[in-house]
Amino acid sequence: MVAALGVGVTQADLKFEGKQNRTRLRFAASMPQRLGLTGSAPHHTRESAYTRRMLFLIPHLFPPPRLLESAAPDLSLPALQTLLARGTRIASPDEGTEAALCAACGIARQQDWPLAPITLAADGGAGEGYWLRADPVHLRVMRDRIVLADCSSFALSQQEADALAASIGQHFGDDLSLLPLHPTRWYLHVALAPDLRTTPLSVASGRDIQPLLPQGEDARRLRGVLNELQMLLFEHPVNLAREARGELPVNSVWLWGGGTAPAGPAKKTAIFAQDATARALGTFSGSAVYPLPPQLDPSLLKTAGVVVLDALTPAGQCGDAYSWRESMRELEQSWFGPLLAALPMLDSTGVCLLDPTSGKGLQLHARDGWKIWRRPRLLITMLA
Repeated sequence: MVAALGVGVTQADLKFEGKQNRTRLRFAASMPQRLGLTGSAPHHTRESAYTRRMLFLIPHLFPPPRLLESAAPDLSLPALQTLLARGTRIASPDEGTEAALCAACGIARQQDWPLAPITLAADGGAGEGYWLRADPVHLRVMRDRIVLADCSSFALSQQEADALAASIGQHFGDDLSLLPLHPTRWYLHVALAPDLRTTPLSVASGRDIQPLLPQGEDARRLRGVLNELQMLLFEHPVNLAREARGELPVNSVWLWGGGTAPAGPAKKTAIFAQDATARALGTFSGSAVYPLPPQLDPSLLKTAGVVVLDALTPAGQCGDAYSWRESMRELEQSWFGPLLAALPMLDSTGVCLLDPTSGKGLQLHARDGWKIWRRPRLLITMLA
């Protein structure tokens, strides 16, 4: 079993682990009530990660091969490497941070994860029916693909957003009447719920959009509208002024997060985040919402909640190896190091580190702190 996990061990290590396991079993059998042990090992499913006591969402922790090969050959993060060696790798959905947050907060999926009506309320909007996010983006045409850049790659003022949305509404009428409640968060109300399945903006950003375009019976009509929109925005005065200043123009919108306002979930999950979407989800759920701490306080591990560590996201989306390395070093010092030191404090539910963009994760329990025979390997190997 240990060898199958890809951990470097010797025959002596295996004998030591077997001896330790036999000792634990004899001790557990003699004190079952005190230890609260059951007769079988716990079974972890894909969904179980979202119901654990403390969940750390770390998008782009397990980057794609190209970024990993550029960023990690000589990168040493001792605490993270030790956690990866001693914990248990698990699989999870790879549908993005928003999907993972909805699942953790108990919000049911509709055709999409219904982020639009939730963030609409957080931005001060109101209205029943079906809503979509229609966020301003820049589409970069490359030789063999079209790559999306969201507003994390460029600044957009509220005045510019209002002017662009007004022109779009005048041209398309009810077909594309946008509500720019925030410079980077625009909304579209649809009279009749469409047959449409979309990709969250955070998943599409930095990637070829072709396989990520909306799907469903109404997708073809919307694609036609969006093609016309790009021609409208090409010579818009706002974009001409932006290009004259050397800034990226807004040449399209990205539709995602459609749905009607969901029922409030029964369970409450504390949210620790700086991301506006995560905080809106927590508020909608009736959960306590806290700022992201600058570093891990061990007392946090006794809380039932979700911590969103999204420092890797900008670099992960655009494939910036240097920035990804630097952000990983900061996470090592502020989060992975303290977590390794606090492993013995974990309760029976443990903690889970999930990368919702890759579908990879790590489950940790207090007993993992004692697995000194599981030796760290090169980071580039352990994150592959």
